[in-house]
Amino acid sequence: MKPKSKNGATPASGRRKFLKTAGAATAGAATLGFPMVSRAQTTTLKMQSSWGAKAIFQDMFRQYAERVEAMAGGRLKVDVLPAGAVVKAFQVQDATNKGVIDGAHTVTAYWYGKNKAASLFGTGPVFGANASQVLAWIHYGGGKELYQELVQDILKLNLVGFFAMPMPTQPLGWFKKHVTSAADMQGLKYRTVGLATDIMQGMGLKVTQLPGGEIVPALERGVIEAFEFNNPTSDMQFGAQDVSKHYHMGSYHQAAEFFEIIFNKGKFDGLAKEQQAILEYAAEAANTANYGFAMDSYSRDLQDLMKKHGVNVYRTDTSIMKAQLGSWDTVLKKLETDNFFAKVVKSQKEWSHRVAFYDLMNSADYKLAFQHYFPGEIA
Repeated sequence: MKPKSKNGATPASGRRKFLKTAGAATAGAATLGFPMVSRAQTTTLKMQSSWGAKAIFQDMFRQYAERVEAMAGGRLKVDVLPAGAVVKAFQVQDATNKGVIDGAHTVTAYWYGKNKAASLFGTGPVFGANASQVLAWIHYGGGKELYQELVQDILKLNLVGFFAMPMPTQPLGWFKKHVTSAADMQGLKYRTVGLATDIMQGMGLKVTQLPGGEIVPALERGVIEAFEFNNPTSDMQFGAQDVSKHYHMGSYHQAAEFFEIIFNKGKFDGLAKEQQAILEYAAEAANTANYGFAMDSYSRDLQDLMKKHGVNVYRTDTSIMKAQLGSWDTVLKKLETDNFFAKVVKSQKEWSHRVAFYDLMNSADYKLAFQHYFPGEIA
């Protein structure tokens, strides 16, 4: 007969109870010790861009989508569609708002016709801050909240949006001859978008707004005589070098732009919290990928434009850029009669004053260093 303890349990039953309790504790510890697997339902988002299927911007859109999918472990996918797949390039905001598509990869300048303050979130005035510093304003200087106020409170759009990729300064563009003064540009039929339209009109140009894919055909038909788009790679993809040999770099018309990544708010709000976070923070991750890709591509293609296609590349004359600043002054004075527009400009100007002062006082003279090691290449 097996001995019993004071409470009547045998040693064997005691051991079984101990093992059972220890097993339960171990299982609990294992549950706490290993990461929880997301139970969010797998979702595919149908997103369209404002870019052609072979455009470098579409590749940058794919970089964003790849990061979303990798971070979500395959539980969140993006159907990456080019311009025209569902709607035209300038119509992606309306399509997202209505739920025709779930989201879009675009720029705010493409919908500034709804409210000119839209262009301040991508193609606004230059107070000394560069694109990276203005993007920092969106994240840390109140820009994100002002953007939300414009989109959701003023325009009443069913949208939520994020920003990615501080774009390098956009060239003044392509002309039939070397322009050396604002007077040389008077009366030219010129393509640009956003507030740059107002700036260039203020300098005496006749401005037409066109999506990227329509630029060179318009130039060939004489609808425009000069244009800017964004960068050497995109310009070369359009075939600009086949219709012009005069490329002017440096300008204040669009010196601090970035991509706007938007989602239908109803669709976004219906996603799991971790999926919402992935869509937001993948935009930040795409910043690094997009910018590095741009530096590699833009610099290489600028060399090809010069060496393989015989393009004359000029630094835009300072007198032209001073005329642009004067035009900005006139445009801002007119548009700041709108309270919201004025509030955004005030916020950007205060941020730029502080941040640009620090940067300009502190930064090394990179041009001096370049001229030291590569003398004679930049006048």
